[in-house]
Amino acid sequence: MVKETFSERETWELGEEMGRAALKGQVYSLTGDLGVGKTVFTKGLAAGLGITEPVVSPTFTIVQIYEEGRLPFYHFDVYRISDISEMDEIGYEDYIYGDGVSLIEWADLTPEVLPEHYMEVRIEKDLEQGFDYRRISICEY
Repeated sequence: MVKETFSERETWELGEEMGRAALKGQVYSLTGDLGVGKTVFTKGLAAGLGITEPVVSPTFTIVQIYEEGRLPFYHFDVYRISDISEMDEIGYEDYIYGDGVSLIEWADLTPEVLPEHYMEVRIEKDLEQGFDYRRISICEY
């Protein structure tokens, strides 16, 4: 499935819609270049889960945990992972195979941590379509 958004707000709303539909144990792989709106999408997903606290990218901590929503939300950012053992050290399996919802930004850098079933969300820009245009591909594995 491909969705097109034409503003940050629309990207956020798509994330929110997916967050409202998320089920226990759902894992999202989120990919796209720097500045395409991964964090905007993630904030919307968190809002759809009922999380009201500020959502920030856990670039230096690898995982940020939010427990106030209807399901726990585990937000990973693996951009700075230099060795997959770093994921083992934080106990990623407890989150990914747990009862919450996991979102892994830059998941294409650590494909070995993805479970057998997950939802891939790929965000792409196309400046010919406008500065705020995003093509968001969603594929379930």
